[in-house]
Amino acid sequence: MTKVAVLDDWQGVARQSADWSELEKRAQVRIFEKPFGDAADFVRQLANFEIIVAMRERSPFPKTVIDQLTTLKMIALTGPRTWTMDIAACTARRIPVCHTGGALASAATAEIALGLLLTAARHIVSADVSMRGGRFQQQLPVGTALEGKTLGVIGLGKIGSRMARYGLALGMRVLAWSRNLTHEAASSAGVQRVEKDALLRESDAISLHLVLSDLSRGTIGAEELKKMKDHAILINTSRGPLIEETALLEHLRAGRLIAALDVFDREPLPENHPLRSLPNTVLTPHQGYGTREIYRQFYAESIENVLAYLDGHPIRVLNPEALAT
Repeated sequence: MTKVAVLDDWQGVARQSADWSELEKRAQVRIFEKPFGDAADFVRQLANFEIIVAMRERSPFPKTVIDQLTTLKMIALTGPRTWTMDIAACTARRIPVCHTGGALASAATAEIALGLLLTAARHIVSADVSMRGGRFQQQLPVGTALEGKTLGVIGLGKIGSRMARYGLALGMRVLAWSRNLTHEAASSAGVQRVEKDALLRESDAISLHLVLSDLSRGTIGAEELKKMKDHAILINTSRGPLIEETALLEHLRAGRLIAALDVFDREPLPENHPLRSLPNTVLTPHQGYGTREIYRQFYAESIENVLAYLDGHPIRVLNPEALAT
């Protein structure tokens, strides 16, 4: 019987998010709820599986790993894209990678960005800790009102446009920048297109909404961080490597900035990582897309993809070249 591995179900939601019964009639399904230790552990535990259901980019699939998974025949990817999987290596092995949609992913991620902005500006986490510790306003940092402040949005795509609208609804002035953003596109979204340096200098909060690529990696580096206002809030719900982590840590330790982060260079974030102990950070565990509605779509469509592959008619294939005879 075909063996199917469902990876990185860190919240333990896979079973309740979809009906697995039809697939389990035709395959042995094992759900992994913990991350693998390293690449060697990954290969060792998945050595006998023919199909993998991969949760977005939680586990990396470089060529070195794919080539060692000699029994692997198909990957069901949750979500429409990935930057941690070598699709070309899959194609070379004739392994189809079938994807799912994510109808509410843009909205969900923008909502978590808004939540991080409000939490950082009003010290909501500290307030909750104070209340649970029996205190009231004692020792609580004073927050900042967002109305009248400036929000900088880097990347005005589906998610960035939503975040811009949230900023406007809060009464904020909204600036936007990306390499290909035009003044017309920014104006149609109700915001002002400015150059990157101006956005960095003028924004009280900056929210990143870029796809990770060789061009966007390190968009916020040491020089960009120096240009930001003191006590500005830096929000990242896109991908960790958009920010140079070492440079960010330097500014956080100096108390210059506040970081509100949902994504990190390494995930899960190590237990002893310095970001966890700094008082001027708000951290969430890459839960931007992690909602009931999206998990239901991810897992239901992944099951459809696996069943279609088992029937000999793969659907939603990212690399159709892998199917060429």
